[in-house]
Amino acid sequence: MAGGSGTRLWPASNSRLPKQFLPVDGKKSFFSLAVERALAVTNGKVVIITGKSQIPHVIADTAKLSMDKKKRLIVIGEPEAKNTAPAIACAVVYSRLCGGGENMLVLTSDHIIEPLDTFKSDAALAAGGAKKRKLVVFGIPPARPETGYGYIETGKAGAGVYEVTAFHEKPDSQTAEKYAASGNFFWNSGMFAFSSVFMAEQFRLLAPDVFCCFEKLKAPPSSSYKKIQGIQVLTSWKGLSAAYGKTKSISFDYAIAEKCTEVSMIRTNFNWIDIGNWEEYVKVCGNNGTQVFSVSSENCFVDSDIPVALAGVEDLIVVIRSGKNGSPAAALVTKKGQTQKVRSIVEQIKKSGKTDIL
Repeated sequence: MAGGSGTRLWPASNSRLPKQFLPVDGKKSFFSLAVERALAVTNGKVVIITGKSQIPHVIADTAKLSMDKKKRLIVIGEPEAKNTAPAIACAVVYSRLCGGGENMLVLTSDHIIEPLDTFKSDAALAAGGAKKRKLVVFGIPPARPETGYGYIETGKAGAGVYEVTAFHEKPDSQTAEKYAASGNFFWNSGMFAFSSVFMAEQFRLLAPDVFCCFEKLKAPPSSSYKKIQGIQVLTSWKGLSAAYGKTKSISFDYAIAEKCTEVSMIRTNFNWIDIGNWEEYVKVCGNNGTQVFSVSSENCFVDSDIPVALAGVEDLIVVIRSGKNGSPAAALVTKKGQTQKVRSIVEQIKKSGKTDIL
């Protein structure tokens, strides 16, 4: 899944360049690393669901892959953003119509996951659960009390696989402390494994108003694809726009996971970071080469495409986009420890009608 507007890393991330396409190490983007993970865990097709306007970023970030790897990629552009349940429903229907494998692994494009071999081992364990007609979720052992993630509550365990008893929304700080100390609550990573047949059944049972819109689609003919730099892009799929127009906007967690009675969890062994705010981005990416002039200032991070001067300040995150590359011009100044509030700033901007800067 490579859609979304990535507003939590605004203004570097915006509707034209969402956060999954931002660089992680100065070279590769979050999205590029996610594609590499997907190609590593399966010999089958990798279906990329993204916004139509973001397809050029997808092509640019995968253009340097070998031709053998490019042949395994299918890019489907969403006509409109409708959250994760419609995106996954679309992928399930496409897989069943176009000869995909029995099992499907759903990955997000904005995580840091290491090492790759450990991820492959956990994904293989999840595949075993998927074959047993289970929705398999990936639970991250909580490293700290965290209010920014949803939680998975577990019951019986065996060989790294846990019974899931409940999903919980993002908690307040006091509840997060209880969850982190309990030993049977895990962060919800937002990644899933299942068989396409089983998931089609679950969609019909639990979210028929989402799935029926896509189940009417027929396999797209070869003329529906356009090869761009060696990558197959599904440029036209009869009925897809109508399906997205009719389906409601809802997350996969709400539509399926929280209602499904056959759910297992893999207790992950890999290192996982969800870059959900600027402080997490700073930890992973560090200084990006911005020209900074600083006097009597400490512990500040600056990400800007123009030179920045700091005088007598500390613990700040400063992000500036001048608009010179076509992106909207905007600036963010926030104190460290307050970056979760960027989402509220974005909501204020939307209410003001200044959506052109998002």
